[in-house]
Amino acid sequence: MAQRKVTNLAGVVHGVEDFRVEEIPMPRPRDHEVLLEMDCVGICGSDVHYVSHGGFGDYKLKDKLVLGHESSGVVVAVGADVTSLQVGDRVAIEPAIGCRTCRHCKAGRYNICPQGVYCATTGHGNLCNYYTHAADCCFKLPANVTMEEGALLEPLAVGVHCCRRGGVGIGSTVLVLGAGPIGLVTLLVAKAMGAAKVCVIDLVERKLELAKTLGADATLAVSGHDTQDEIVKRIHALLGTAPDISIECTGAEACVQLGIEATVPGGVVTLVGIGAIQQRVPITTALVREIDIRTAFRYANCYPAALAMVANGSIDALKLITHHYELQESDQAFKTARYGLDGAVKVMIHCQPRNKNNPQRKV
Repeated sequence: MAQRKVTNLAGVVHGVEDFRVEEIPMPRPRDHEVLLEMDCVGICGSDVHYVSHGGFGDYKLKDKLVLGHESSGVVVAVGADVTSLQVGDRVAIEPAIGCRTCRHCKAGRYNICPQGVYCATTGHGNLCNYYTHAADCCFKLPANVTMEEGALLEPLAVGVHCCRRGGVGIGSTVLVLGAGPIGLVTLLVAKAMGAAKVCVIDLVERKLELAKTLGADATLAVSGHDTQDEIVKRIHALLGTAPDISIECTGAEACVQLGIEATVPGGVVTLVGIGAIQQRVPITTALVREIDIRTAFRYANCYPAALAMVANGSIDALKLITHHYELQESDQAFKTARYGLDGAVKVMIHCQPRNKNNPQRKV
């Protein structure tokens, strides 16, 4: 009897406004890798920017690229040297792989490794049926964690990293600027890490309503008509004090400025959102008030903490998912994410037939 041909469909960006679902070669794992049957892949803002603008920040599209890096899958084959995983394991995939030998990697900061590989940025992503990845960057999911939650560990790891960089801890008062997916996961992580009060601000009331359901102690809808001084006063009134830590999740120049103005003297402003390369920042205001300006790029060593928070029930991230699509529907999935159709927050693409690997899937 002839074997059934196994195809490997993928979501591939060829250029600006040129996204296609097409067949790509079936990969084979190297000795340190596993072959994964991909299950869930969330759409990130960086994925959308490749389609709409050909890249983001310093990262520009140079050739066609398989998108996707917020993901989970099932191990279907293991390389010769892999002992940590076996066929059938359900895993979350950390997309960042450092070179392992440079000074940054040796210091545990592989997120800033200049030779590192990152899915759908410096290498192909995993919005496809089958994909290979380094086994030590795959995290086995316990039985009570769904495949959707496994895919959400990637944005949650961003939240863990920026909260750690900002110094969030028990009793912290935190301002989160922006209620997009990263702002919302930052809210979830900050509360799980012991923040006493978290205020989230945004332009869109609908996003702030979701922030309330996720545990925000205060929310503030702002508009282009509000002055910076007015907004700062309203933030302080809502929190009862100036925030110890402000975490900027939009990349917008006005929000960076607002974060510095609103933060208590001696506090911390952490920049997470990626915006224009050149921005006007009130640096002297930060200097005379001794406000630390820190940056957070992706994450390093944060997946275990993100997974623990989901597994032990400290975080319910499934509320972030608003839409589900099959892999063949990826073009519509990207339009939904890009334009925020029907209240989209996190759009999830499923790479295998419905419920094949994930009987708990919510549709």
